[in-house]
Amino acid sequence: EAPTMAAAAKIAPSMLSSDFANLASEAERMVRLGADWLHMDVMDGHFVPNLTIGAPVIESLRKHTKAYLDCHLMVTNPSDYVEAFGKAGASGFTFHIEVARDNWKELIQNIKAKGMRPGVSLKPGTPVEDVFPLVEAETPVELVLVMTVEPGFGGQKFMPEMMDKVSTHFVFRGAYAEEEVPVPRH
Repeated sequence: EAPTMAAAAKIAPSMLSSDFANLASEAERMVRLGADWLHMDVMDGHFVPNLTIGAPVIESLRKHTKAYLDCHLMVTNPSDYVEAFGKAGASGFTFHIEVARDNWKELIQNIKAKGMRPGVSLKPGTPVEDVFPLVEAETPVELVLVMTVEPGFGGQKFMPEMMDKVSTHFVFRGAYAEEEVPVPRH
C-alpha cells in the first residue's frame, strides 16, 4: 500500500503570458495575487520551435523580485545554460529528460553547485518511469515537472490524461515527501 502524503501545492503562474515590457510589475502582481513561484519558460528554438527568454531576462527580473524563479528549460543542451542561469539568479533549473538521458547525473550536480534547485520535466509522450532513476539517485532531482501540454507553446488545452502520470509519480516517490510536482497550466 502506498504511503499517504500531503504535498503542499505551489502556485507557479507562467510568466510567458506576461507583458514583457513590464515584467517586473507583472511579477510583483503575480506574487501579490498569491503566486508562490514564478514559472519562467525558457525556449531555445531547437528543442521547441519557439524562442523566449534567457539568462539576461532572469538577471534583470531578479533585481526586482525575491520570488522563487522556477526556470523550465525547454532547450536541446541544458548543460550549456547552467552557469549563466546560476549567475543570473535562477532559483530552480528544470531540464527535460528527453535531452539529458546520458548526462543527467553530472547535470544535477552542476545545477546544485551553482546554487539552484534541480528539476526534471517530461513531455506528455514520455513515460513517467523515465524519471524514476533521477528521483532515486544519490544526488536526486528535487522537482518533477509533469507537462500537461506539449512544450513550446502557450495557450494550449490542458491534457487531463496526464494526471495519471502525477498519480503514478506520487505513489512511486514513497519517502520523497519534500519533492515538488508542479503541474503548470499555460
